Amino acid sequence: MLFNSFEFIFLFVPITFFIYFFLLEKNLSIIAKSFLVLSSLFFYGWWNILYLPIIIVSILFNYIIGNRLNQESENLHFSRKLLLAIGIVLNISLLGYFKYTDFFIENFNLISENNIELLHLSLPLAISFFTFQQISYLIDSYRKETKEYSFLNYALFVTFFPQLIAGPIVHHKEMMPQFFKNENNLKNYKNISMGLFIFSIGLFKKVIIADMFSKWATQGFDMATTLNLLEAWVTSLSYTFQLYFDFSGYTDMAIGIALFFNIKLPINFNSPYKAINIQDFWKRWHITLSKFLKDYIYIPLGGNRQGSFRTYNNLMITFIIGGLWHGAGWTFVFWGFLHGMALIIHRMWSHLNFRLWSWLGWFITFNFINITWVFFRAENWEDATKVLKNMFNLNNIILPEQLSEKLAFLNNYNIEFGAYLENIDGSTKTIPMIIIILFMILLSKNSIQKLQKFQLNYRTVLFTVITFFIGIISLDKVSEFLYFNF
Repeated sequence: MLFNSFEFIFLFVPITFFIYFFLLEKNLSIIAKSFLVLSSLFFYGWWNILYLPIIIVSILFNYIIGNRLNQESENLHFSRKLLLAIGIVLNISLLGYFKYTDFFIENFNLISENNIELLHLSLPLAISFFTFQQISYLIDSYRKETKEYSFLNYALFVTFFPQLIAGPIVHHKEMMPQFFKNENNLKNYKNISMGLFIFSIGLFKKVIIADMFSKWATQGFDMATTLNLLEAWVTSLSYTFQLYFDFSGYTDMAIGIALFFNIKLPINFNSPYKAINIQDFWKRWHITLSKFLKDYIYIPLGGNRQGSFRTYNNLMITFIIGGLWHGAGWTFVFWGFLHGMALIIHRMWSHLNFRLWSWLGWFITFNFINITWVFFRAENWEDATKVLKNMFNLNNIILPEQLSEKLAFLNNYNIEFGAYLENIDGSTKTIPMIIIILFMILLSKNSIQKLQKFQLNYRTVLFTVITFFIGIISLDKVSEFLYFNF
């Protein structure tokens, strides 16, 4: 059941909302929470009911381990550190089995020249998200930073359907207290109006902007056998914008739905394409994942406390793990490696007290992000090479036929005129749309800034109605969110 589907918007959310608050109004809070957990599991099972036992067993296991870790060592049959290690290893093993088994078999076959058959396992939806979420809970339980929550509250923390499938990756300190607040048991019409406002923005981002760019990105990466220079740049930029508006659109919709239930999810994006350096980018992009990687991988490895060389190693390890978290493939590993290297270079540069003009820092950062997304998107090295090679191939430039008379002198420089976006199904609106969206990103406030300044008036009502209506009438095809694959 997609957020951008009629059954979700007009059936699942309204029915869940009204029954949940009806039960709360009758002072049946335990039944209301139980209903919300069951509704969330129904939402999860809608995709594939075979996934349900996996997430239920994962929740039961981590709840038991977390509660045991909250006990003193003398009450346990073995050390808390060993119990934590068992919990983390089993969580990672579950994730690894479904997500990385074929990847390891492929590489083992390549090295050993064997021909072990791939398992072709179906990746359970959201397993990367709920695994990281529960690992952080176990570590915090080991640190005595959690309470002995009831199983119902813990289950609601993990399964709460707005954030279950693709995040943001929520932390128990952010979420659990909200389920205990008495004022959250009452309908809050300001929260509902704010929720509709940002949900409508997210829906518009997904079905209008992201899905528009997805056509050109898909054609360039997956369909076209050859690309000219403009087509290669349009392909990479289309994915750069598709990914952002797809994922931030999902997050906006999740934040909006959660507000209906008086729950505030953490911010996950803060205009990342305005970043003026790579460190700034990672403070703005997928903020909850960045925080997880920092708090539960980078800092436990030693962070920046043990000298520059160790710091650089820790950064590299952290980002290679971040790359692998996104997908089982060497292109993801290389993407993580490139970002690790960029952060190391940025740190070295900063230690030398060098500075760049902000505009130049932005230009370098944006283009680095755009180029590295090619490895993130490409199905294999060949697709990545196809796009990157042609992005810098000055011998393969084709400009629109309409410019041939005015720019005829360019023929002397091997530049041709003709169907310049033919291989990616582009049109005359393709490049103007890229330019418009880029300027919109750089010059306008993001959705979270708009939400923080939200006031219920005729202007915001009209804006919400228009964006929601445009989004709804554009729901003419099924289009999954990109991060469902991770």
